[in-house]
Amino acid sequence: MNATASLQTVLEAGQPVAEHRPWPRVIVTPELWTTLSEGLARGSWTLLGLWGESGTVHLAVYEAPGEFGIASLPCPDGRFPSVGRLHPPAQRLERTIADLVGLQPVDAPDSRPWLDHDRWPVRHPLGSATPPSQTLPPYRFLPVIGESLHQIPVGPVHAGIIEPGHFRFTANGEAVVRLEERLGYVHKGIESLLQGASLEKAARLVGRVSGDSTVAYALAFARAVEAATETEIPVRAHGLRALMAELERLANHFGDIGAICNDAAFALMLAHCAVLREQVLRASMACFGHRLLMDRIVPGGVATDLPVDGIAILREFIAGCRRQFPPLVELYDNTASLQQRTVDTGFVKPALIQQFGCGGPIGRAGGRTFDARCQPGYPPYDELEFTIPRRTDSDVNSRIWLRIGEVEQSLALIEQILERLPSGPVHGALNMPGRMGEGVALVEGFRGDILVWLRLNADSTVARCHPRDPSWFQWPVLEAAIENNIVADFPLCNKSFNGSYSGHDL
Repeated sequence: MNATASLQTVLEAGQPVAEHRPWPRVIVTPELWTTLSEGLARGSWTLLGLWGESGTVHLAVYEAPGEFGIASLPCPDGRFPSVGRLHPPAQRLERTIADLVGLQPVDAPDSRPWLDHDRWPVRHPLGSATPPSQTLPPYRFLPVIGESLHQIPVGPVHAGIIEPGHFRFTANGEAVVRLEERLGYVHKGIESLLQGASLEKAARLVGRVSGDSTVAYALAFARAVEAATETEIPVRAHGLRALMAELERLANHFGDIGAICNDAAFALMLAHCAVLREQVLRASMACFGHRLLMDRIVPGGVATDLPVDGIAILREFIAGCRRQFPPLVELYDNTASLQQRTVDTGFVKPALIQQFGCGGPIGRAGGRTFDARCQPGYPPYDELEFTIPRRTDSDVNSRIWLRIGEVEQSLALIEQILERLPSGPVHGALNMPGRMGEGVALVEGFRGDILVWLRLNADSTVARCHPRDPSWFQWPVLEAAIENNIVADFPLCNKSFNGSYSGHDL
């Protein structure tokens, strides 16, 4: 096939799967699979996801400005051509497929286990699920060659109350030469738990993949179910879902802005931002009955409507944020000692941002404008006016300012939603066709785009579900962000990324 063919042309050469919605999913040959890998390597397309199931591997791809698709390659011999051989962002995903399903990427540059730490009772739990026949060899960190180098192992247990992850620094004095991560310590077997689950149970599980993004995950799962069942939900439910999504975004951005400044020894910002975050949580509780908004979004709509005074509560909350937040922005901007810690720290080349398809503040601080609320887009954002903040300096300071810009946009979006919120029901029955169906959804969380793909059985239980966190494409870039910085700046860089351990480790 022509090397410059469009994604649509490549997918049209495959065999379509009729029951898949709303994007096309096609069965491809190894040759078409390689063509897709080459297009990713050229930068023509962006990798959205790579996952497997018994006998098949799936590849989700995006071509700007708005073409999405999934290619599925049968693997009768348990092997598939490595995507990571040509496109490095796929490497950890391929290692995960090998661990969970047992499918082996041919000619992969890295064959080390990723999520399997030799503590599971079975090998390949989504594949053969057989007891281990032998122990895995000790994990081999990549070598670093040079004079006067020393290693600093950090984690997986950390000083704070945070989730576990191991960071292996190689340094020359205080300068970091290389950082290598090892994750997977909070693997929970979510994809195994989802198999055979009812929609109610599955919605609760997916909403807990990463608790700080429970709204975004629940929304992605609900939209995937609604796509698979060809269900239209009430218009008011779309507005309430967006309200919850923007409240979640605000809570996390307020928390992140304060925490980044705290890691630069400016605790005053942390205290004030913590107050703002608490106000978001209280407004969420008053309006939807849960501080973190867990289990509020369900397939078919939402589980609870706004109370009679809900609109007044949210408008008062917005007014308070507009009074309290601008002085904090001014404080950050005018504190020279703080700027000295954040400006030019943790720089990531915009080309690397593009290659890994980083989303959210990490991507947009490095020049990438992708936002799932616009592409592929979903209600009610297609009827709302908002600007996607974008910068190109791609350092810690840039990531703070990006979050500040998104806070301002979220406040404006909530105001618009409240003005346009229609009356009517908030939940509708799902279409249950009595046959298998497949659905996919891409939703914008506070970290970036969250992908959920699923297949439903004829009895509407889950046959297979794969949730993909934006952190999969951000954790590797953090390794590049700390290079040539000092070890003491790692907490600052790490917090400016704020990758999800739980969302990544599944």
